[in-house]
Amino acid sequence: MITKNTICAVCVCLLIIVFSLVGEGQSGRRQTKVEPAAPIPTPTPEPTPKTKAEQKEPELIILVGADRNRSYTILPFTYYDAVLTGCASVLRRGSSAQVDVSTKDLPRGEAIKKAKGNAKNYVVLLELTADNMGSSSQNYDQLILTYIVFAPGTAKIATSGRTYENANRKGPVIVGPTGGRTTALYRETLLKRAGEEAGERILRALHLNEPRTN
Repeated sequence: MITKNTICAVCVCLLIIVFSLVGEGQSGRRQTKVEPAAPIPTPTPEPTPKTKAEQKEPELIILVGADRNRSYTILPFTYYDAVLTGCASVLRRGSSAQVDVSTKDLPRGEAIKKAKGNAKNYVVLLELTADNMGSSSQNYDQLILTYIVFAPGTAKIATSGRTYENANRKGPVIVGPTGGRTTALYRETLLKRAGEEAGERILRALHLNEPRTN
């Protein structure tokens, strides 16, 4: 006769067997390895732009311009561009000043006004005139470049002088076309050289070509 105690004992044994089987199954199951998440890159902060107060201003500024309407002879604007380019390039190479070139006409009165309006702004005024002695006004053989430098703040003339297109200028002789009129491109090359010579003289006169000492 099966007693109540016997049934309870059998139930307990069955429960033990079931739990043991479940435990073995879980222990035999492979655990899935979870890969760690990739780190999120930290964005690089953008450099803060400097304000106008923080930006270092140049110690010296040289403004180079030309009075294109002063000459009684009508000259191509490319001639003025040539002397401006030559003069400004030498001033940039030979000094630490900031050199700006005026693309507009710069009359003498405006040049004086700009020099007076800034305590560190030299103004270089270039003028072209034709030497028409012995030739007609339409067939000029020699152009004269006059340069005037106005001092900062006062607009007093710091230095001035003349350079010449070809024959009267110093330096290597440039051989051009023989016979006929001088071509515009050749003349512009000569005028650029005249502008370079003016720039060299300005550097020496203002002592900007000397090494600076603390």
